[in-house]
Amino acid sequence: MKKGSCASLLCALVVVVVVLAEARVTEAVTCNPLELRPCLGAFTSGQPPSAGCCDKVREQKPCLCGYIKNPNLKKFVNSPNTRKVAAGCGVPYPKC
Repeated sequence: MKKGSCASLLCALVVVVVVLAEARVTEAVTCNPLELRPCLGAFTSGQPPSAGCCDKVREQKPCLCGYIKNPNLKKFVNSPNTRKVAAGCGVPYPKC
């Protein structure tokens, strides 16, 4: 096999492994809004999110559209402070 095609094959293999690993991480997330408790102060007062809050926001990212569609959570998730937390954590606010 030529060096160029071997390198291309290796790159493709790495991409597949990364995508599969990402899919498994996404599947492993349990959508529970109570997991966002470290963000409570930031959600209610607008203070900057803590590192622990951002970790939870990133972890719960696959769940955010479900939270937005939930009538009991919608008013909290759509608040300006929640959008600030998402931005402060570098998580794009979802377009569901």
